[in-house]
Amino acid sequence: MDEHSKIKELEDAMSKAKYNKATEHWFGLMKSQIAKLREKIEKKTAGKGGGEGWFVKKTGDATVILVGFPSVGKSTLLNTLCGTQSKTAAYEFTTLTCIPGTLTYKNAKIQILDVPGIIEGASTGKGRGKEVLAMARNANLVLFIVEALHPEHLPLLKKEVFDVGIRLTARKPEVKIVRKTKGGISIHSTVKLTKVSPETLTAILREFKMVNTDVVIRDDIDIDQFIDAIETNRAYVPGIVCISKADLLDSHQKKQIAEQLPGSIFVSAEKKHGIEELKDAIFKRLDFVRVYLKEVNKKPDLDVPLILTRPATLKAVCEHIHRDFARKFKYARVWGKGAKFEGQMFRNLEKELIDQDIVEIHIR
Repeated sequence: MDEHSKIKELEDAMSKAKYNKATEHWFGLMKSQIAKLREKIEKKTAGKGGGEGWFVKKTGDATVILVGFPSVGKSTLLNTLCGTQSKTAAYEFTTLTCIPGTLTYKNAKIQILDVPGIIEGASTGKGRGKEVLAMARNANLVLFIVEALHPEHLPLLKKEVFDVGIRLTARKPEVKIVRKTKGGISIHSTVKLTKVSPETLTAILREFKMVNTDVVIRDDIDIDQFIDAIETNRAYVPGIVCISKADLLDSHQKKQIAEQLPGSIFVSAEKKHGIEELKDAIFKRLDFVRVYLKEVNKKPDLDVPLILTRPATLKAVCEHIHRDFARKFKYARVWGKGAKFEGQMFRNLEKELIDQDIVEIHIR
């Protein structure tokens, strides 16, 4: 039995069992085995050529990748968001290469990548899946495109993304794992662990042959997050779900999907419905902060803000202006919500700014 078959067998066994205190230990061992099998597959395929890949130079302030099954309307959405003209046709596998576009919104320039539709099994190399998902690992945001009449596709898409080590969250859980030469396994947690017991975590470490290890946990993690911390090669990328061709739905169907997939954004690219809402969601999910720069004794430049991502600090502002500014920094004056009063003085480079603050940097 090859690795793929073993993974499927283990996943099938887990799907038939309920996760609770009694089965937690068993789930931990099953998931550990799956992680090791995937690592084995990666090592086998690492040196092999997987067909023609893509290289797209990153431009703008962030990169968003459109991920979905074929013929869900990705290319039409790209055209509507960016004003580009991606060739589309009413049959599957229309997009054969990676097509970039640029969305300009609230002064931010956001690169949008339209890639070929993935198919079930993409994470194991079916179709162009490996190349598409490799690009998703390097994006700042994954925009899932799910056709209105097939909401059941979202769990399948999320599984493919999960299986290549992409975690749909902007923040990596705080878990520190340090190997040592002796002394056994030591697990300390600064928070109460409600999803997994220290005994199961110990069993997982033993499964990975990490019998002398110190672990410090600062988040209420689950089994998957602990295995991710062991393996380390994970990409933490936020995601948004976009329901395309929403004009095909009646109000009852739309309500059902909204309940089934909370937080989803409904769009009709052809009729341009929901596009502004989607643009705003992309901007917010990318955690952008617009900072307006002001020279001493001059009015601020309110036309072209500096686009930063949270946490947007005075140090980040300095580094964007010139590499020596952080070293020569004396103080800054801030106007806006990031200050208690207009023109407040700050000497701390780690001072965080709020969207649309005005900043005047003083250097030595």
